[in-house]
Amino acid sequence: MARRIDVTGTDGVRLAAWEFADPPEESPAGDRAPGVLMLHGLMGRASHWAAGTRWLAERHRPVGLDQRGHGASGKPAEGPYTRDAYVGDAEAAVEQLGLAPVTLIGHSMGALTAWQLAAKRPDLVRALVICDMRASALGAASQREWADWFDTWPLPFASLDAVRQWFGEDDPWVERPNPSRGEFYAQVMTEHADGWRPVFSRRQMLESRATWVFDAHWEELAQVRCPTLVLRGLDGELGRAEAQEMVRVLPRGQYAEVADAGHLIHFDRPDEWRAAVEPFLEQLAEDAKGDREPVSP
Repeated sequence: MARRIDVTGTDGVRLAAWEFADPPEESPAGDRAPGVLMLHGLMGRASHWAAGTRWLAERHRPVGLDQRGHGASGKPAEGPYTRDAYVGDAEAAVEQLGLAPVTLIGHSMGALTAWQLAAKRPDLVRALVICDMRASALGAASQREWADWFDTWPLPFASLDAVRQWFGEDDPWVERPNPSRGEFYAQVMTEHADGWRPVFSRRQMLESRATWVFDAHWEELAQVRCPTLVLRGLDGELGRAEAQEMVRVLPRGQYAEVADAGHLIHFDRPDEWRAAVEPFLEQLAEDAKGDREPVSP
């Protein structure tokens, strides 16, 4: 069971952080388990990382954050839903939860938040995993497509099975049946008197997206000095050429990809996601051992 910890974010927004497991016991040398903060993408929530936290908890302290406007966190009507607000919230979570130096694992928009925080506060961030997020600008046409897509949602849904059916098969954006996509969206719905609706405001999601979709983020990426893994699904939104260019721009970048995975890598293929991420984390641990001073007998 995940344990909820409330965090105070930018402008006093209440944020729900979720500690998925008891942290491993301290080593005889008194070392704490390294902190890992997981940041979901647009419309996601911390629980979407749950399948990946069991193995992480063996050596790390994994915490998921419901970002503002999402999950169980505050959803202020007037925001702000700016990049500065999202980055400031993640910064507050790292500091208030005592996770530093932290490994940030971000998906989509959460990955952008992660690398912007790593560029802003290198003292807080040990390493970074970027999951299927582009550094290039997506443009106005992309934002219009999203607005039109939101208008196609047949709200309210009669049941969670109806949610799974629509997002997994009937959604015009689905090229072939995708049950895990249906389940992903079922987890961000809540029941109302007339049926099931999203826990978030679609207007606020568009506002959040508008703060990054029109701009490229290469400059901030180049400012990230910590070890960084750029991970993509072969059928995701981040192309191989752009991902490899991101690795080239990063001072300490590495590349990995997951076959038969779409944009929701960690949710679609949790075992394969682990196989891509775990070696990176293990190498971090080995490098950290090498940096320690010898212990006197």
